[in-house]
Amino acid sequence: MKKYLSWLIPIVVGLIIWFSPTPEGLKPQAWHLFAIFAGTILGFILQPLPIGALSIISIVVASMTSTLKIEEGLSGFANSAIWLIVAAFLFSRGFIKTGLGKRIAYTLISAVGSSSLKLSYALVISDLVLSPATPSNTARAGGVIFPITRSLAAAFGSEPGSTARKIGAYLIQVIYQGNTITSAMFMTSMAGNTLVASLVAASFGLQISWGLWAIAGIVPGVVALIVMPLVLYKLYPPEMKDTREIQQMIKKELHDLGPMSMGEKVMLGVFILSLILWATGQFTHLDATTVALLGVSILMVTRVLEWKDVTEEKGGWDTLIWMGTMMALASYLTKLGFIPWFAKLVGAEVAGMSWIVAFAILILVYTYAHYLFASLTVHITAMYVVFVAVAIGAGTPPFLACLAFAFFSNLCMSLTHYAAGPSPVCFNAGYVPQNTWWRLGFIASVVNLVIWLGLGSAWWKVLGLW
Repeated sequence: MKKYLSWLIPIVVGLIIWFSPTPEGLKPQAWHLFAIFAGTILGFILQPLPIGALSIISIVVASMTSTLKIEEGLSGFANSAIWLIVAAFLFSRGFIKTGLGKRIAYTLISAVGSSSLKLSYALVISDLVLSPATPSNTARAGGVIFPITRSLAAAFGSEPGSTARKIGAYLIQVIYQGNTITSAMFMTSMAGNTLVASLVAASFGLQISWGLWAIAGIVPGVVALIVMPLVLYKLYPPEMKDTREIQQMIKKELHDLGPMSMGEKVMLGVFILSLILWATGQFTHLDATTVALLGVSILMVTRVLEWKDVTEEKGGWDTLIWMGTMMALASYLTKLGFIPWFAKLVGAEVAGMSWIVAFAILILVYTYAHYLFASLTVHITAMYVVFVAVAIGAGTPPFLACLAFAFFSNLCMSLTHYAAGPSPVCFNAGYVPQNTWWRLGFIASVVNLVIWLGLGSAWWKVLGLW
């Protein structure tokens, strides 16, 4: 029954919207495209098929109904930001394949992991170091940080069940909430962030560079990464405080890894080169996607990555398909006048408020609406442009609105055990009960709101964003 409903609901909703009278001020073409868009989003949520397959179906439906020409439906695949994501997925594969990700984490733990609190910071810093070049926060948390954390917990005799609170439950929460923060800090640290940048360019004509995103996110991000492990340490403390024994074990593991391989050295060099070129893009005039593809080219020429690795990177190619489709649909919703019309409609609800009050209300609604979503990117696709448009319409400075909603498109991940890709990976380890996860997630969301809207707003003022 569930399988049939997952098909039926998106189709019925799409048809209801399609055959409803076109609202005043809209062209029928814009209304019909919204019907296809709404049905697609519901399909993403209910998933009768993988979202890549649903995306192709959406393009076909838009073309066969003459809502969009086929070249318009496929136009999103030419978007450079989407290719940045593919390239960054390949960076992630390089980190895992060469073992550089594990080496970085082990090095940090060996250096500072003498207590459970210091150990938690070592894991969070490992995530932070990897995040600029790992757009799949699931790969970063699930493929690198989580296995190390799980091994550490087991080495301490902390397993799901009666010994979970020994140290494992605390560390699992720290790496998850830490991943939430690092996902927000860089344009290339979560797949949906480049979608945000593309939506901003397509919908508002503004350019958010990699460097601008990073500098705007670095201060509140670093402060949040310092505060969050401490908050969890107080609210959900581990029974074991001294971890010097496991630190010695990790030092042995690190020693057993031996010297850095040539593959690791090349991967590290490409990583550093890419960070430098991304951060200096305003001076070199090199596009972020060009830099990322340059890095991938070096990795292939040096055989750190084989062509087989490229073709087998399913996550990157899957993202290319569905994100390219969403970019095309969202772009034409704006071009055909739907987004401006809807923003004006919703903006009337906050008319008369000061822009600061309206902005704060919209951020809160946007953040806690994520209880209804199981994907950050679906949340972004469904709500980002509309909420930013309403905020700007209420008087919020455009860059402030675009970046703040971008950050909270990631920070809302803190809330539930199904909020994003890393959520089930960490939750299904079995260390933290669901009610505890939700309680700590809500507290973490409040901490992030205070830091990012409080300190963050002051920092953004210094940067001239408002």
